[in-house]
Amino acid sequence: MANKKYIFLNEVTEQIKSKEAKKYVTDELGYHLQEAKNLWVEKGLPEAEAEEKAIEQMGSPIKLGKQMNQLHKPKVDWFMIILLVTTLGLGFLPLISMEYMDSRHFSVIKAIIVLLGGTVAIGIMLIDYRKWKTRGWLFYTLGVILLLVIKFLHNAVINGIPMLRIVPLINIESSMALPFFFLAWASFLNNEKLKVWKFAILFFIPFFLFLNVPSIPITFMYTVMVFVMPWWSKFSRKTLLVITGITVGLFLIVVFTYLPFFRTYHKQRLLAFLNPEKYSDGAGYQVLRMKELMSKAGWFGNLGKKEFIPEAHTDFVFVSLTYIYGWLFAIALFIILSLIMVRFIVISNKVHDSFAKLLLIGAVALYGVQLASNIGMVLGVFPITSISLPFISYGLMPVLLNSFLIGIVLSVYRRKDLISTSFS
Repeated sequence: MANKKYIFLNEVTEQIKSKEAKKYVTDELGYHLQEAKNLWVEKGLPEAEAEEKAIEQMGSPIKLGKQMNQLHKPKVDWFMIILLVTTLGLGFLPLISMEYMDSRHFSVIKAIIVLLGGTVAIGIMLIDYRKWKTRGWLFYTLGVILLLVIKFLHNAVINGIPMLRIVPLINIESSMALPFFFLAWASFLNNEKLKVWKFAILFFIPFFLFLNVPSIPITFMYTVMVFVMPWWSKFSRKTLLVITGITVGLFLIVVFTYLPFFRTYHKQRLLAFLNPEKYSDGAGYQVLRMKELMSKAGWFGNLGKKEFIPEAHTDFVFVSLTYIYGWLFAIALFIILSLIMVRFIVISNKVHDSFAKLLLIGAVALYGVQLASNIGMVLGVFPITSISLPFISYGLMPVLLNSFLIGIVLSVYRRKDLISTSFS
């Protein structure tokens, strides 16, 4: 008699293919069986008979198992997969358009980058994101260690940015610490017991490290992420306002304190943004050149014409593609890239797990700040930065970062119906 419950649950789960769903269904049905059993016990039945009655109420275990199998099949967001494949494919376009694909070096490396990006996205999708919910301190520590290693043990410097060169084609830079802090903050903010003073300390340690690497664009991305995520946390509005006020105040103090120590080219870029004509022989040249190329683009571009475009396949890839293919193509490209962020938001509205929602909002912040910064830079809204256009700019680290974000969203979507609301 004591094994009837076990036998019933085993017969149900035998019909279910997904291992994750098996555990979920076992826990969920076990909970409901216990609730039903308790009701029968309260009515005066012995425990053994009450359990038998509770099992009978559930109906046929095979039929129930088949229903559960259909209901809890692992889900794949094929729309997101299509967007990922499309954007990774579009990443080849700058190389083709500017004839870089004639070089085996560029074509082979780009193909490797695309394969790695796709592998990361699918690999993360297959991992159960819920395992990371209580591991915030682990991820935070790993992020801090990575920044310290890059700062003090770097063996390569590119454009003034220290990096760890693993092999000639792979450099680990400070942006690779972002996924660790992203997961850490989702875990921290999922705990409503997090104090304001802890929030400030946890924020500023990576902030200082990013600044000292140095990497102002990555520091900016990190800051936006940390300021956006709390608004979808369990904190009260009053606490959020206190956190925002204190952290913004400290942030401004730190920025103005560090401003005199910023590298010369950082200052020149800011001044050139404000008055490009005055610095036309230096940092202002790029601003003026972008405006000139964008004005020449027209609706249908200048396919076949050759113009010098600085950093045409990296930071200014949107300029080069707009000039070559025109504003119609540029608008279409922007819509495709924006659909990824829109999809993040749509999925976030469908999940009820607070940790999952924080992950999705963090992904929106990290992806959105890249898209907005790069497009805004091209349109003259923001100063020139080295923030890449997601998936389109040439480079390994940005593709891996954004593939990781898409993988997180796919992981959440895959398990969005495996969140128990009754006993979790």
